Amino acid sequence: MSDEVTRWLARAALPLSGLTAGVSTADLQPLKSILDGVRIVGMGEATHGTSEFFRLKHRLLEFLVEETGFSVLAMEASASAGPAVDAYVRRGVGDAAGVLAGLGFWTWRTREVLGMIEWMRAYNRGRPEDQKVRFVGIDPQKCGGSLAVVGSFLREVAPDREAGLLSPLRVLAEAYPGSHPDPRRHLVRDAEELLGFLRGHGPEAADALRHARVLVRAADLVTGARQHTNPEQTAFAARDRYMAEAVGELLADPSVKIALWAHNGHIAKSHYGGAVPAMGRHLRTRFGDAYYALGLLFGSGSFRARRMWPGPWSRPGAGALGTHRIGPAHPGTVEARLATASPGDHLVDLRGAATAPAAVREWLDGRHHMRSFGAVVPRWTYRFHLSPVSPAEEYDGLAYVAVSTGSRPLPA
Repeated sequence: MSDEVTRWLARAALPLSGLTAGVSTADLQPLKSILDGVRIVGMGEATHGTSEFFRLKHRLLEFLVEETGFSVLAMEASASAGPAVDAYVRRGVGDAAGVLAGLGFWTWRTREVLGMIEWMRAYNRGRPEDQKVRFVGIDPQKCGGSLAVVGSFLREVAPDREAGLLSPLRVLAEAYPGSHPDPRRHLVRDAEELLGFLRGHGPEAADALRHARVLVRAADLVTGARQHTNPEQTAFAARDRYMAEAVGELLADPSVKIALWAHNGHIAKSHYGGAVPAMGRHLRTRFGDAYYALGLLFGSGSFRARRMWPGPWSRPGAGALGTHRIGPAHPGTVEARLATASPGDHLVDLRGAATAPAAVREWLDGRHHMRSFGAVVPRWTYRFHLSPVSPAEEYDGLAYVAVSTGSRPLPA
């Protein structure tokens, strides 16, 4: 890396005075001008099990809500279970740990996310309804809650149709993308039949209709192919498209501004996994510069993930949860270059590089490597896992955390 690039990254770095929410936001004030005109801030993460990422996102959420008028947290979490979390944060229905567990993903059942949910409830307490911050899940997976809502409605208005309409769809409660591949899309047709039936029941069916639409999306994910000659035809591409659509639906209200929580791969403005159009790509295409993608990276330390045995017999969700340790990033990676320029926790706004020297723009537009870990990592070889990335093409900004530690799980 040239000294010119190093110097620019050092000058552009916005040092973070801390990662914990509830402290002075003096260090975050430059974000007000950086995010001027932005309606969606995609807050990424290089792992689904890093405490520091979760804490920083909580801190950013507080800043965005309290000082820049953001009103929704949209999360890579169950769209079916999201309303229960929203009912808690807005009206105090249920308890924080219970609604968090209902989201269905071990990744979010942590003390860090619990603290954020409890802050949202505290912020909303006593405020007028139109000034409260909302929670929305955007992932069609884990849709047992939608089955329950629709089932309850059917028992009231058409008990004789409940079993026939819902029985084929029960598999959707725990199925994952591509787990029931079916080119004939039987489950999709069953879900669409349910949706059509509910459309004939007037305004009282509004809530059931929303959940039925989730079931249609979930059925598409479940029956889609995990591999295809055209990556845009895979279940993974459908998932990102549906998550982007869920975010777009929220923005139908012109007053809404969204903090969007998801993995780096999903919030990126281009593709992930080689060629799958990311949620962020759909959002950038539709909303332009009103979408800001902030990738979160780390230097060294540890993170939590499931351990997966290599081979064709592995499946999503398999393997024990564990803490995975990793040393400093390899020279030449994006993380290593950020650390060289500014070794402490910091942010870098990449949109500000428009007037940077040619060497800087060339590096930002070039192809490099960056760490990327999901909820599952392969045993032993995860340390060598790197993803190709063009920083400026995929992100508008980067946040660097020097040390990662594993997220703190809640009691089972």
